[in-house]
Amino acid sequence: MEKGQIQTHIKGLGWCGFGIGSNSAEVDVKDGKILRIRPLHFDKEYKPEEMKPWKIKARGKVFEPTMKSLIPPFSMAYKKRVYSPNRIPYPLKRVDWDPEGERNPQNRGKSKFVRISWDEAAELIAKELKRVQSTYGPCSVLAQADGHGETKAIHGPHGCQTGLLELLGGYTVQARNPDSWEGWYWGAKHVWGQDPVGQGTQTNLWKDVADNSEILLFWGCDPETTTWGWSGQQASRLCYWFTEIGIKSIYVCPDVNYGAAVHADKWIPVRPNTDAALQLAIAYTWITENTYDKGFIETHTHGFNQFADYVLGKEDGLPKTPGWAAEICGVPSRTIKALAREWAARATTIVHCNGGSYVRAAYSSEPGRLEVCLLAMQGLGKPGRNQLKMIEWGLFNMFDQIPHPRPEILPNVEGAYHGWYFTIPKQFIPKTLVPEAILRDEPITWYGTTIAGFPREDQFIQYKYPADDGGSEIHMIWSDTPCWTTCWSGGNNMIKALRSPKIEFVVIQHPWLENDCLFADIILPINTKLEEQDISVDVFSGQFNHIFHEGQCIEPLYESKSDYEAVCEVAKKLGLYEEYTKGKSIEDWIKAGFETSGVAHKISYEEFREKDYYMIPTAEGWEEDQAGFSPFYNEPEVNPLQTPTGKIEFYATGLEEFFPDDKERQPIPKWIPFGESHQESLLHPRSEKYPFLIVSNHPRWRVHANLDDVTWFREIETCKVKGADGYMYEPVWINPVDAEELGIHKGDIVKLFNERGYVLGGAYITERIMPGVVYQDHGARIDMIVPGESDRSGANNLICPTMTTSKNCAGEVTSGYLVGVAKVDINELKAQYPEAFAKKYDPNAGLVVDSWIIGG
Repeated sequence: MEKGQIQTHIKGLGWCGFGIGSNSAEVDVKDGKILRIRPLHFDKEYKPEEMKPWKIKARGKVFEPTMKSLIPPFSMAYKKRVYSPNRIPYPLKRVDWDPEGERNPQNRGKSKFVRISWDEAAELIAKELKRVQSTYGPCSVLAQADGHGETKAIHGPHGCQTGLLELLGGYTVQARNPDSWEGWYWGAKHVWGQDPVGQGTQTNLWKDVADNSEILLFWGCDPETTTWGWSGQQASRLCYWFTEIGIKSIYVCPDVNYGAAVHADKWIPVRPNTDAALQLAIAYTWITENTYDKGFIETHTHGFNQFADYVLGKEDGLPKTPGWAAEICGVPSRTIKALAREWAARATTIVHCNGGSYVRAAYSSEPGRLEVCLLAMQGLGKPGRNQLKMIEWGLFNMFDQIPHPRPEILPNVEGAYHGWYFTIPKQFIPKTLVPEAILRDEPITWYGTTIAGFPREDQFIQYKYPADDGGSEIHMIWSDTPCWTTCWSGGNNMIKALRSPKIEFVVIQHPWLENDCLFADIILPINTKLEEQDISVDVFSGQFNHIFHEGQCIEPLYESKSDYEAVCEVAKKLGLYEEYTKGKSIEDWIKAGFETSGVAHKISYEEFREKDYYMIPTAEGWEEDQAGFSPFYNEPEVNPLQTPTGKIEFYATGLEEFFPDDKERQPIPKWIPFGESHQESLLHPRSEKYPFLIVSNHPRWRVHANLDDVTWFREIETCKVKGADGYMYEPVWINPVDAEELGIHKGDIVKLFNERGYVLGGAYITERIMPGVVYQDHGARIDMIVPGESDRSGANNLICPTMTTSKNCAGEVTSGYLVGVAKVDINELKAQYPEAFAKKYDPNAGLVVDSWIIGG
């Protein structure tokens, strides 16, 4: 290419997936530098009539796809992430880790790093793999190979190392929990089944809502934020259109989130982790006012009478009245009754965007179940009465059939994918239990693999670590998903685990020096997806499903390699390179991905590479497919649910059979303020010391821990608050009433604290958060003051509960827990911890890599 000429490549910019892509975009490159990232125009290679664009006609209006991708600001700003001052430039070794001598695990997160070569790094990793596995057995290596990271196919992350570990005899895998669906996975599945994750059937629901719904109940949902990392801005378009055609939007959440601020006709503020009380009071109103669908209850449900006895107080002597609920959840009783009556009188659909904070809290199985119970009481599956997911699966039924087993109508590139894909080796540890597994000296047990997608019945199987048949304790960690500390619950406990002497070696591969990377012994520099050639699909955007070739935009920065190439370097040292690569080049893998994608019968590989993408046309007659649960509503015997009775189970027969003594998840869903596992309630004496409930959402200006160093975002007031010391703090939303009582003003530096530690933040005084509640997004990059105790950046996952969802539910708890709030004197902290406050910062991007490299 001649100098000065602009070259354009297609990329799928997604940040939390397993080789499935999203947000297809075009990247303009000039003289080896990224100029801009912009939407992909679908009609560049295809005529609209070839794509057969779908249309939804309702109430005199039309909703249809645009002829370009609806990429979010995250995608347009991603070049700032590529050129971040936090990029890892070359392989690094912790200065006081000596594989032949003292390993000093207690200094992980404190010691700095020195530069080494790729050859030395690969040799050290290979040597340690052989030593650890020969000493303790194959399962002694933990592969953290899941979760948050760039979406790639050939190049990972999410488990390129597992293929090599299989060749070495095995490994232990960190089993990803259903973090965005916890309440539905552990709760709703026992009411209506709905594998894989417990959320409702989505077939034709956009059309059903447009035709029939009168109210949309956005419960704990923020469609203007949560969708940005997966499906772009289609959910935003949809919300505007629903308003345009006259559908009322009600938001039930503690905060006026970004969706509520734009779209809400009514905001009902509810205290975090009290939704179950509000739901029970709605059920009480319907039962006592005789406004529920008795015919549906009689023919489509099981155990309603037992549920009604609990709601009316016949079981425990405590009627779940609106007055009772108002004291708990902060919603006035008149508002509860008004909501219940309007819901009963008008066709209402509940809306979500993956999980809001209310399904990621203590005992979230209960509001997850109660939501389904309420839908059932109004005739689930009637026109306009379903559960709508604003992203991903809303349009899956519209497109031409793809002859592929999972699922039939979606293209995928599993044939090229090198990551871990939910296959369970001999030994595994649920992600939420990794710290406990390391820190405890005795075996641990739990129920269910915890992996999103496993069937309901799996939750009744008990598993053990170390496994009885050939298992062993882990002594090495190999991670390509280094954000456990800042994205899962009890991050300070994970820091303690990473510093345990049991863990003799930690190797992490990642593009940026952040979060768990700081606790590694060896760090491998990984390039971003804009520096690699790959193949991807877009099946999340709600526009058109399509598959595309991803050209390499720029040369890899510094000494970085892809996750796949990094593992190849280790494979060479082990003499397993040919076996690991199967003798295939990157181009070979791209072709393999295409040939098994499900579209090879539609277009030749040569034509695909010439055009760079293939658009899957809309199927004929898609409008005739029954919406959501309407097949079950119309013929429950012909279309039974995935429950033991085939019906909606108000009384869960599986829980009765397998967990008869579990007081935290009983056969009937209940209000559980606190119990054996958690005391995160204003009704518990702990609240005297920690009087605020925190709501911690999916972040507005990040995707979990990704993008926290994008300078353009950090200029936005609700992204960061600039402290008097010049540091950009994670905002803490505080209601003016609480701020006045605490003596806190806008821009003050505050700390959120409990017995698990504290994190700092910048005060943002606003009426967009209800009194008695504070709000701080999760996922900020950690910037430790004292590792395992305190953090400057506002990474509040560090102080989340360490216990799982409940006794028999190994899910995460990352919102709705108790904290104290206090103003801090930053100068006093600086004087107390001078080293922690002496790190190097970019004035806009925050902590930079040089802070951790000797001679950097």
